[in-house]
Amino acid sequence: MTARLAHIVRHPIKSIGYETLHHASLSKGRVLPFDRTWAVSHEAAGFEGPLEHWAPKRHFVRGVAAPGLMAVAARAMDDGTIELTHPELWHLRLDPDSPADQAKLIEWLRPLWPDNRPAPRAVERVADIALTDMPEPYISILSLSSLAMLSEAAGQPLSPHRFRGNLWVEGWEPAAERDLIGRRLRIGTAELEIAMPITRCRATCANPETGTEDVETLRLLESLWGNTQFGVYATVLTGGDIAFGDRVEIL
Repeated sequence: MTARLAHIVRHPIKSIGYETLHHASLSKGRVLPFDRTWAVSHEAAGFEGPLEHWAPKRHFVRGVAAPGLMAVAARAMDDGTIELTHPELWHLRLDPDSPADQAKLIEWLRPLWPDNRPAPRAVERVADIALTDMPEPYISILSLSSLAMLSEAAGQPLSPHRFRGNLWVEGWEPAAERDLIGRRLRIGTAELEIAMPITRCRATCANPETGTEDVETLRLLESLWGNTQFGVYATVLTGGDIAFGDRVEIL
């Protein structure tokens, strides 16, 4: 079976909403456009605002601390604003660079954030730097066949959105991506090199439809493959256009 690109997903605000795309343009040495462009720091963040450089994920609001965040969906609008939705909250449309809208986002997050955690503090953005989990400008690549195997072990279908990935491939054998470290891929007119596996946290235990933990994902990963890795990080070597249905070729 020919491997194909099945999903393209970005997350404009780190840990706060996912957005599915039909196509994207990749640039050499860059992340998926507008992926983790913004992030929300919390009151225990180890830096004074505003942020001036990349910072580790522990400084930001994340789904591992608040499973309810996993149920947020995002949609970029034509005017540059972003609409956030959640099954238990009102729709919020905001300009993440607007101080007034940043205050609205902080307030919108409060019902989803635990009282025993440092509260959301400020919306952060660093020019030309994505606030991803890794300092390198990686794009994450995951396999629907591996997800199907994990779903079978869980006894229920698992949504791709548990894993906050960028590119989902259909047609590989289960776990085949684990053997691709150092290999190159061609997708559309872009070429990428697989850099390293992705180690997962408890955020993946939360159902992205309900925002509640319902599957011990980490335990299942351990039982299947002996570790908590799922998906791989890749670097864009040659920029180009990618689209839903594109062939994914291992070079």
